[in-house]
Amino acid sequence: MPLPFELAVEPTTLVLLALVAFVAGFIDAIAGGGGLLTIPALLTAGLPPHLVLGTNKLCATFGSATASYTFYKRKLFLPMQWRNALIGTAVGAVLGAALAQWLPAAWLNQMLPAVVFACGLYLQFGNTPETATLRALPIAQGRQWPQGIALGFYDGVAGPGTGAFWTVSSLLLYPIDLLRASGVARSMNFVSNVCALTVFIATGQVAWLLGICMGMALMAGAFLGARTAIKGGSRFIRPVFILVVLALTARLAWQHWFGHA
Repeated sequence: MPLPFELAVEPTTLVLLALVAFVAGFIDAIAGGGGLLTIPALLTAGLPPHLVLGTNKLCATFGSATASYTFYKRKLFLPMQWRNALIGTAVGAVLGAALAQWLPAAWLNQMLPAVVFACGLYLQFGNTPETATLRALPIAQGRQWPQGIALGFYDGVAGPGTGAFWTVSSLLLYPIDLLRASGVARSMNFVSNVCALTVFIATGQVAWLLGICMGMALMAGAFLGARTAIKGGSRFIRPVFILVVLALTARLAWQHWFGHA
């Protein structure tokens, strides 16, 4: 009887994967895009492709939980203001993860690099509001439903760029600053990760030992990253976000436009 994949991983490989996860958690807590590191690392380590997404969702859940809690604790994310988005994201993520294997994703993959790059252009050249002018402004509830369902569904189906989409769409739709938009993005990522992970667990597509080890490292990175982002504010988040968007755009274009893995 063959050993489970994670039992065949050498300790050195496990340590290297944990180090990659720590860096990914730090970056993901600030601007999203941690999957840029963890997914290729899992593939390079020899994890079978059908386990990559599920295992990545497991370790990403650790990181997004830590980052979202840090933003919540600092009162930069108030769940009651975003209840419709939270519910919509959960519904969308479950549907997306369940239907992923039947969806024709080729057209979406072709569009992704351009859409992610557009998010970076908006943040670079758009006028994001200042915190002082926003504290008393209400958060619209109705538009949270389509936003949550659409982005939750996308995260369940694919995932790259979800944090960027949440950050930029929240800046466009609501009177919040970049720091609070980052808190929304991290919290919604946590919800969609948990819901999608539930589906992957039900279908047996999770390498538990790898996912938990990387998840603990990712959690440590996310804790440090979230605190750094909150301390540095928008001036720190903006350049990191733009660098992540450029890297994500290059990776997606290389993979889906030029046919390289």
